[in-house]
Amino acid sequence: MRTRRRGETIGSLPPALSARRPKGEQLQEILEGIVGALEPGALLPSERLLAERYGVARATVTQAIDDLVSRGLVYRVHGSGTFVAEPKFRQPLTLTSFTEDMRARGMNPGSVVRSQAVVPASEVVARHLALVPGTPVVHMERVRTADGEPMALERTHLPAQRLPGLEDADLTDASLYELMERKWGVRVAEADQWASVVRLNEDEAALLHVSASQPALLFQRVTRDPAGTPVEYVRSLYRGDRYEVHTRLERLG
Repeated sequence: MRTRRRGETIGSLPPALSARRPKGEQLQEILEGIVGALEPGALLPSERLLAERYGVARATVTQAIDDLVSRGLVYRVHGSGTFVAEPKFRQPLTLTSFTEDMRARGMNPGSVVRSQAVVPASEVVARHLALVPGTPVVHMERVRTADGEPMALERTHLPAQRLPGLEDADLTDASLYELMERKWGVRVAEADQWASVVRLNEDEAALLHVSASQPALLFQRVTRDPAGTPVEYVRSLYRGDRYEVHTRLERLG
């Protein structure tokens, strides 16, 4: 599809802002509309043109675009302008592995294993896995990729006694859930998951190829087998510029 030029975008914008509503709020809505209508990589109108068209301060436009950048909707290229970013992935509300999720999107999933060893369960890990503190667990840290691009940093804990030898298994570009079922007969059935917005430290940001100022989504999950026994506790940091959480709500009564 042909990418629109700046002039084409400007011509389709509302000619003026209403005096009945805050200008910054209206400008934000206009920019979101532009982003939604354009293809990834399309060039947005310049801050100067937007400020002149709507009679607002340049700082007001900059602030509105800064908000879009922080939400991962657009990105800046110094000396070239602001561009529409790739669409975000929605975190599925079904229990799937990262590998299954990426395959369903037509992408090639991968893993970079940073550590994989048996360690004593801490108080927090033991509580989530219903174990006694100090019980051996397999700890893994993996950078999860899609088509070679880092998407998430996973830190996973699993009961070592139930999955003997997992610490030596080759999990490069492999699905942990598929391996657990095939080799040990352990099948995942349900999970409780919590999501929150966090700030990455410098090392985490470097692994995910983002700025440390970029917010991330932290997913904490306790996964259980069909009998309800915990088999996994995982903390996953997902890039905030590439992921969002969608929830459907229904009113009762």
